[in-house]
Parts: sequence; C-alpha cells; structure tokens
Amino acid sequence: MGSGQVTDWQGKHVTVAGLGVSGVPAAKALHGLGAKVTVVNDGDDARARGQAAELEALGVTVRLGDGDTLPDGTELIVTAPGWKPDKPLFAAADAAGVPVWGDVELAWRLRKPGAADWLAVTGTNGKTTTVQMLASILEAAGLRTAAVGNIGVSLLDAVLGDEEYDVLAVELSSYQLHWAPSLRAHSAAVLNLAPDHLDWHGSMEAYAKDKGRIYEGNRVACVYNTADKATEDLVREADVEEGCRAVGFTLGTPGPSQLGVVEGLLVDRAFVENRQKNAQELAEVADVKPAAPHNIANALAAAALARAYGVPASAVREGLRNFTPDAHRIAHVADVDGVAYVDDSKATNTHAAQASLAAYDSVVWIAGGLAKGATFDELVAGAAQRLRGAVLIGRDRALIREALARHAPEVPVVDLERTDTGAMLQAVQEARRLARPGDTVLLAPACASMDMFANYNKRGDAFAQAVRELGA
Repeated sequence: MGSGQVTDWQGKHVTVAGLGVSGVPAAKALHGLGAKVTVVNDGDDARARGQAAELEALGVTVRLGDGDTLPDGTELIVTAPGWKPDKPLFAAADAAGVPVWGDVELAWRLRKPGAADWLAVTGTNGKTTTVQMLASILEAAGLRTAAVGNIGVSLLDAVLGDEEYDVLAVELSSYQLHWAPSLRAHSAAVLNLAPDHLDWHGSMEAYAKDKGRIYEGNRVACVYNTADKATEDLVREADVEEGCRAVGFTLGTPGPSQLGVVEGLLVDRAFVENRQKNAQELAEVADVKPAAPHNIANALAAAALARAYGVPASAVREGLRNFTPDAHRIAHVADVDGVAYVDDSKATNTHAAQASLAAYDSVVWIAGGLAKGATFDELVAGAAQRLRGAVLIGRDRALIREALARHAPEVPVVDLERTDTGAMLQAVQEARRLARPGDTVLLAPACASMDMFANYNKRGDAFAQAVRELGA
C-alpha cells in the first residue's frame, strides 16, 4: 500500500475493543502499520490470556478484565462488532471526541488505491448463503473474488493480503454496519427484516436503520425484497449516487426493474435492454439447491448483485449449479420408512424457522432452545396447517408449547424435559412415532442452541447422528 497511508498511522494511539474474531486481526494490522495499539477486553479467561500473550509478543499492550475505561491518549477506537453501543467505553469516547470504527470501517479505510469493489449483503436471515452464491456466480464469470465479512474470512485479511481481487462478496451484520459510517458499496442487498438482536439495538427502528446503512452511497443498484416492504422503505430513505437504481426480487412474475420467477425459470427484467418488454432467462429453479422458496429468494438476490456488476446470464446459471450450501441449512439427512429427515439447525430465530416450515406440506417439527426474547404466536399460527406434530426441547420450550396450545390445539405435542446428550435421540424417536409416510421431520428450532449445545452446528450434528441410528 502507498507509503502516504502508512505514515497516517505512525505513532497513532489506537484502542482495539475486544479480542475475538475481529479484534486480533485488527490489532495486528494496526500494529503493522505503526500505530501504538492497546487492546481492552472485558473477559480474562484462558482463551483471552492466550490471545493476549500472542499480541504482547508483537509489542501490543493488552488490558484484560476492563473493557469500560478509555486508555489515556486514545485517538481512535476500533471495536469488535458485538460490543453494545451503550457501553461506558463508548460514552467516554464520545465525551472525549474520539471516533469509534468497527473492523469493517477499518478495512474500508485501509483499501489500496484501485482496490476491489464490494457487493454487500445484509438481512436477518439468508446472508451467508446469498454471499456464497454470489461468490460462486462471480467465480463462474472468471472474476477473482472471495466471500468475506461476517462469514468467517476477515475483511482485513482480504484488504491487506497479497491476493488481488476484482470484486468482493461481503456479508455484513447489523452490528458491523452500525460501526461502519463511511462504507460505500458498489451495490447492496437487504434480504429481509425481522425482529432480531433487539437487545443490542434497543428497538426495531434502530435495528432497521443500521441495516439500511448498507445502501448509503451505492453506485449501481440497491437490491430489495418486494415481499418485505421494510427493505423497500430503506432503499427509499437511502442517500445514493446519481443513477443508482432500486432493483426488486420476487418469487412471482417480475415487473420492470425486478428479478423473479416465470414457469420454473429465474428471469431478469432489470439488467436488460428495454426492460418494459424484455426479460432474460438466468437459470432454472432446479439449479438452486435446495429449491425451497426462501432459498430461491436468496439466489435471486445474489443474481441481482452479480448482474449489477455486469456478469452474463450464463455465469449466473453456472454459479448456482456449482454452489453447495453449508451444513445445517435445510440439509436433507435421510429418508427412513418414507419419512424425510431435514436438519435446519441454523434456523435460530422465528423468521428463519418460518421460512423453513413453509418449504414442506406436512411436518413433524422439532423446536426449542433459547428464545432470546422472541415470541412464537405468529410463527405457530402461520404454520399450524402444516404441522402433523411437534417435539419440544430446550430451556424456553414452554413458550412454543403455549403458542401451540393457542393456535394449533389439535396438533399433538411431546414436551421433553431432558437436556442431556441423549435428548436429541429421544426427540428424533418421538418425531418418528408421530410421522406418517410422506411427512418431513424438520429440526428448525426457532431458538439459539447454547442451553444444550455448544452451537447450532453441534445441535445439527446430534440430530443427524440420531437419524442415522434410526436408519440403522
């Protein structure tokens, strides 16, 4: 990178808030640029001490067990995205006139001259899948790209590394967007908006406003979901560059400036000559895996961003065909005695579970865990006609049981108190007892997993293992 940018950091006092996935790369990057870096962290556990030792060996100061006090002389804070805006550290920074950036803001500001464009994706659900589909489509077009951001690959590594990219497919959470005021994407999509992380943002309005930041300064397209008016409202409120267009995606027939579905085909009426009359076939619905409604919506959003970047229709088809979804996202585990067993452990909130349940006609539903303040009436009322039965697990299962009693009183419910490692096997056995040939036993918990499992992956693995034992 140009020497001019490096000298800006020489001797600058920067405080990095939080070790974690983003904090360590941020501290290393800033230290490498010549900044005087102090890391502050609330926790003082074995993992934090290990990370601290690694950074201290480089010459970075680390303060464990006190994330609230502003270190003397701080000129900038770079925060981990999960740190809540109401923390005392940020109040102190505000009082001292010290700016606060997130790791995404830092990455954006450290880009080299002529660096890759960003195609950005946010939304309550579907972000990771959409970004991976987008990267697959861009690769099929022969572009140098990577899926980065909230997806596990650090944006800082992508921006500062030796590899040169044409364009990046960037997944951004509402937390990351909150702390990224100067980010300006080439084009961006908000997939959907449902109540989530309200404990962090404080209100649905604040959550939506942070999501909407992704559209600020877009150059070519603001992609929104026609079935979710809130996403269109965010486009309307955004301050974009002259000539930037609103492009909708729909599971129905698309109008002009939209992508949608016609007779089993994904079609584009946004990035074509004479969009009043013409449509371009992009792919078949069958090219999308799995072809559940919400996943077709993900594919259309990815296609819209790729087309905004000028990718040909043939690359959209090839990219979708080449794409394999991550584990625990509507993953078909096995068929046993004419019943399909599907693992959607990633459905950790009601909005994701709603999309999952909508993909099947007759379901024995395995649900429950940590509700994170969610309510279940709307979810259960909407899915009641599809439910053959329900098996409830986890700490907050009573909330789902009560919603079932109110909105689906005729659906048989098995309530499992067990929380030991054998609980999932029993849940699957109870589900098998309720299921009939042609049904789907669906793990779509609508809750977080940490009451019983380390994470949603472990919960999905336990389900798959239990299904395999049935089959044996």
